[in-house]
Amino acid sequence: MMDQAVRNGTEAQAEHKVEIFLADYEPPKTVVTDIRLVFCLFDTHADITATSTFTRNGDLAAPMVLDAGDMLEIVSVKLDGVAARHSRGKRTLTVEGAGAGGTLEIVTRIKPQDNTKLEGLYRSGGMFCTQCEAEGFRQITAFPDRPDVMARYAVRIEADKASCPVLLSNGNPVASGGLGEGRHFAEWEDPFPKPSYLFALVAGDLGHITDHFTTASGRRVTLNIYADPRDLDKCDHAMESLKRSMRWDEEVYGLEYDLDLFNIVAVGDFNMGAMENKGLNVFNTKCVLASPETATDRDYDSVEGIIGHEYFHNWTGNRVTCRDWFQLSLKEGLTVFRDQEFSADMGSRAVKRLDDVRILRSHQFPEDGGPLAHPVRPDRYVEINNFYTVTVYNKGAEVIRMMHRLIGAEAFRKGMDLYFARHDGQAVTCDDFAAAMADASGKDLSQFKRWYSQAGTPVLSVSRARTGNDVIVTIEQETAPTPGQPVKEPFHMPFLMGWVATDGQAITPVVTGGDWREDGCLLEVREGRQSFTFKDVPEGAVPSLLRGFSAPVRLKSDLTREDLAFLLRYDSDPFARWEAAQTLARDQVLGVTAALIEGRNAPADTPFSDAVESLFADKALDPAFLAELLTLPGEVELGQMMEVLEPGHLHEAREATLNDLATRYEAEMRARYDSLRPKGGYKQDGAARAARRLANLLLQFLARRPGGDALVKAHYEAADNMTDRIAALSAVSDSDFACRGAILADFYERSKDEPLVLDKWFAVQATSRRGDTVQKVRELSRHPAFTLKNPNRLRSLVSSFTMLNQAGFHDPSGQGYRFLAETILAVDKINPLIAARLVAPLGRWARVEPARQAMMLDSLRFILDEPKLSDDVRELAAKSLKG
Repeated sequence: MMDQAVRNGTEAQAEHKVEIFLADYEPPKTVVTDIRLVFCLFDTHADITATSTFTRNGDLAAPMVLDAGDMLEIVSVKLDGVAARHSRGKRTLTVEGAGAGGTLEIVTRIKPQDNTKLEGLYRSGGMFCTQCEAEGFRQITAFPDRPDVMARYAVRIEADKASCPVLLSNGNPVASGGLGEGRHFAEWEDPFPKPSYLFALVAGDLGHITDHFTTASGRRVTLNIYADPRDLDKCDHAMESLKRSMRWDEEVYGLEYDLDLFNIVAVGDFNMGAMENKGLNVFNTKCVLASPETATDRDYDSVEGIIGHEYFHNWTGNRVTCRDWFQLSLKEGLTVFRDQEFSADMGSRAVKRLDDVRILRSHQFPEDGGPLAHPVRPDRYVEINNFYTVTVYNKGAEVIRMMHRLIGAEAFRKGMDLYFARHDGQAVTCDDFAAAMADASGKDLSQFKRWYSQAGTPVLSVSRARTGNDVIVTIEQETAPTPGQPVKEPFHMPFLMGWVATDGQAITPVVTGGDWREDGCLLEVREGRQSFTFKDVPEGAVPSLLRGFSAPVRLKSDLTREDLAFLLRYDSDPFARWEAAQTLARDQVLGVTAALIEGRNAPADTPFSDAVESLFADKALDPAFLAELLTLPGEVELGQMMEVLEPGHLHEAREATLNDLATRYEAEMRARYDSLRPKGGYKQDGAARAARRLANLLLQFLARRPGGDALVKAHYEAADNMTDRIAALSAVSDSDFACRGAILADFYERSKDEPLVLDKWFAVQATSRRGDTVQKVRELSRHPAFTLKNPNRLRSLVSSFTMLNQAGFHDPSGQGYRFLAETILAVDKINPLIAARLVAPLGRWARVEPARQAMMLDSLRFILDEPKLSDDVRELAAKSLKG
């Protein structure tokens, strides 16, 4: 926070930002109640006049210190209409003689066209756009740029009418008209006080589609989605998703939209997925545009989920916001939970839950186990942008989900009602949210709140002991040390389990200390070691553990392979059934990996391959869920199970398992694939999507068998939608097929004028399992269509390669590490926020074998040797180097 930075020393003169601590929080010394902004936009610059009504706290004789970004030129400063003495620091503006309060007018000039950081006000393809979260508003004007300063905003935008016919800001339009000389203006007012990070402005040549929504109380809301006129035909799905989101929030939480207008704008150059600015959501085009020809089924799901997420922020983030940035998960974890539940209600709840768990295991668990581990609510930071992480968002959502499970849906809804009743219009903390839930439910959540303050992924070890007819289930929890937290206290968590008898039927034995619910028996784990006794459990009954993934933990148990195969056939809980398959698959792949490392022959037992026979025999299985059961854990997740990661051997072992499955079940796979191929045209209903999901997975297996080249080529040529086309492209990209070059070239020709589709072309090649992928990625980084300036294009190639292609990134030559280090330095000169988000893979050096360790450390040192490195990258690279 601004005041803390000043208090910690000579911030204005510091070369690098100082570390800020949660424990040092103090209320703002300057509070703004109202602000009027006048933007005069030109091709070469923008002039902004900000007139604020403010009051001050504390020492009124002290100067007023405001946050001011490095891209600002301060033109003039006036207090109550009179020129004020002021001085400019590197990150601050200090104003003398402010007294107890009054009116402050600051005129600034910026150059949006030169703003490659995409923070504050910038230009994207000729369009003016803002991104103010977390600290972008200070790049527009000097201001107490912190979330606990909430003001009412009035905005006037003046611009050239030909190049910027559309002028948008937060709230409601109140005036517009011509100015002469080809210029015009529009004025907007937002009736709700908001923090500066929620301010938004868009000006450009945009088309739009319009619809309406009538709220539960009968108010008619106008809905607009603005985009490049060429993309308007891809906005219908987003509009329908918005209306579904609005209805769902009313039905589930009783929350109505509070303005008469809701605008969404799709922007091609955007650092994030989307931004929930009050009444004017700005979206990355990737999160809005969808058509069968350009978007996969997963893209459709993503658009719906992200549209919902940003809309739900209207209450969980906007009406009630964060007191400080340490509380980021207050809005993000809660809203991710809400969007997950919305998506589950709109589609398959079982499949959605598995998708969410997969993200945790492939992205958040590695973060928790590495040098960048941090709590859901961090206690310190240098650059807040570095904490927009899967821990804050996705693990934060799991914390909310556990709270929901512990107190129950009815009490959770009462807690939400109480939260809004207490805090509407306020900037609050995670503790305030937990207090509302505790008060509404009567549940003591004091120990539970350790999930906010302790980093790391707990490991639960579950064992059974039979005493006569009873079974004692013992659960032990342990959390490894993380940076700055060598000792962990036990967590309070829900552990949901069930029992399946030998005939495959569920049973509900009486339990001490547990509570049977519709989906299983809820045990509350609070201690390092805790036992629960189940009465009169039949011999041979098998426990179904961690149902619904009821806590974000790693699970170890005494379940045998026979137990797991039994659960795979009979368990009624989708997650537990899928987890049985995943555990068998992990055992098989890691067994082969160990043999390869030790130079032994591959083990003869193939537990997962053997169990798959029962899956093909079960004709009642939903095709989408069968696809999930047949999908092996990814190499990143599997690598987390190894004491020392040997990425090459692990890749070889996983490939061997896939080949074994393809060989053993070729006939069954081909018959099922043929039965799933569409007999009519493209459809977006659930049955058609499920059929595509399974058929396209089976294609990946069948591509490994003789004749796979012809099958893949035929699949590609017959595709009438992007889901099928990209599946064929993925299979051919992995291969040595003679048709490989022609299909890659054809896809490029089809997609070269569609940026989001071209991103897929780059990503598919970056994740290829071929041995020459690292060289190909370097080659693609020099492709005319590749650019470091567009975050989507950068992520499609570089992040796909370094985060998803473990074997390629860890190529024994070390080329993957050096490529990433060089890319980080190049991007850092353009967009430090995005550059910093590329660092994490290099920080996982401690888990790999020594030769690769040395090369990864050299790459980190190479980054840190750059004298002009940004604070964003320096913070994460330095932490990564420490391990």
